Amino acid sequence: MVNAIKRIVKPLIVVAVLCVVFAPAQASADGFLMPWVGSAFGSSFENGQTSFGVTAGAMGKGVIGGELDFGYSPSFFGTKTDFGNNTVMNVMANLIIGAPIGGTQGKGLRPYVTAGAGLLRTQIDGGTVTDVSASNNMLGWNAGAGIMGYFAQHVGLGGDVRYVRGFKDLETDITRIDLNGVGQLHYWRASVGVVLR
Repeated sequence: MVNAIKRIVKPLIVVAVLCVVFAPAQASADGFLMPWVGSAFGSSFENGQTSFGVTAGAMGKGVIGGELDFGYSPSFFGTKTDFGNNTVMNVMANLIIGAPIGGTQGKGLRPYVTAGAGLLRTQIDGGTVTDVSASNNMLGWNAGAGIMGYFAQHVGLGGDVRYVRGFKDLETDITRIDLNGVGQLHYWRASVGVVLR
């Protein structure tokens, strides 16, 4: 599954980067692409787990827009020794509101808030704690705030903090795993990345 996702995501990232780089400067929508790396924390499981992904979006008239956020957190539930290959993945469609300070061209800052809903997928492929595999696909939501700062026409840095939560309780057939009463899967994610527009 992970290899299939990688085969799909890599070409999409390349195409998106090319579209941003070669887009006309006076495009009606202020589009952006931000590959990022971050950390997932604040759950009932392992904290401080590395996450990575990409966020792409566009701001209509510079203030209100939409974005698609893809995040991948390997070893979310614990070490590979204990839980095998275990992951959490999210794909969220969000509304984004951000005021451009300094305009939508050239150098400037854009603080923003974002919220939306989408897919949360969990996967556990066994290990010393359990020899059973389990996966969940569920609807979830996320909300957060951050800032993008541009030091050139098409390049900048961005970072945000988001809260991610499932709409229903996490289900598993792995009775030997203590879920610590986690109920709905939830965690915080802090990330930083390069912004291309």
